[in-house]
Amino acid sequence: MNDESANAEGPTRSGFVALIGAPNAGKSTLLNQLVGSKVSIVTHKVQTTRAIVRGIATHKRSQIVFMDTPGIFKPRRRLDEAMVTTAWGGAKDADTIALLIDAERGIRGDVETILERLENVRQPKILILNKIDQVKREDLLALAAKATEKVRFERVFMISALNGSGCTDLLDYLADAAQEGPWYYPEDQISDLPMRQLAAEITREKVFLRLHQELPYSSHVETEGWKEKKDGSVRIDQVIYVERDSQKKIVLGKKGETIRAIGQAAREELAEIMEQKVHLFLFVKVRENWINDPERYREMGLEFPR
Repeated sequence: MNDESANAEGPTRSGFVALIGAPNAGKSTLLNQLVGSKVSIVTHKVQTTRAIVRGIATHKRSQIVFMDTPGIFKPRRRLDEAMVTTAWGGAKDADTIALLIDAERGIRGDVETILERLENVRQPKILILNKIDQVKREDLLALAAKATEKVRFERVFMISALNGSGCTDLLDYLADAAQEGPWYYPEDQISDLPMRQLAAEITREKVFLRLHQELPYSSHVETEGWKEKKDGSVRIDQVIYVERDSQKKIVLGKKGETIRAIGQAAREELAEIMEQKVHLFLFVKVRENWINDPERYREMGLEFPR
């Protein structure tokens, strides 16, 4: 939703907004909708976002930097702990905190925990109810009332992240709430994620979409080679890391069919985003216990929990 009215007269404004919520509330879908392009990976598998992804929307004369944080949930493993710590760290650094709640699922479990913790957070907070097209209006109003009893929200927005309903009102509010000051990024920039990292995230999304039942969370993608060619195309070499040989066989598939399908889907999307021909080469390596390796956490933009 980066719009042309950015060239209108008046002072420039800028601000950081942290999108927080339970896993699968729709934060990544909303971020992509607000920015108007894909900057965060979206799958039906919970906890897909691992580190903070910043998406940049230019609306009116304001530049709004959205921080898509990992879903907040009760940590069970070291990786979980790192993701939750990162999410709350992102919230602490923002000018405004936007809590996104899946209106179909309502307030329970992880959402209740988030509301309890938000009571003590000093920044202005807004509430966003997502998937309003799936829920009756009276149920939405009851849900909003229940949430605002627990936490003081400046405003409540009812939206559909998938089709964009209500998102312009949300952008209008955030643009007006931003502080006067210079923009942090060039006007045409939509993310602070380096292209190498975004390419790895896109391949990781395709791995999840293809293997969400067979493969647990212990897979990780790194871009190890990036070469611009004279004909204007680019060669990208990536490694999919798994923890066991049995997982490697799953990713490769029978006669390499699965990894070919993953590679084709990733290559097509990368070519569309980058607007150039992409030669993508995928390799699968076993790295036992990578989930406890501090170096991998740095690569993902997460702090290693001690």
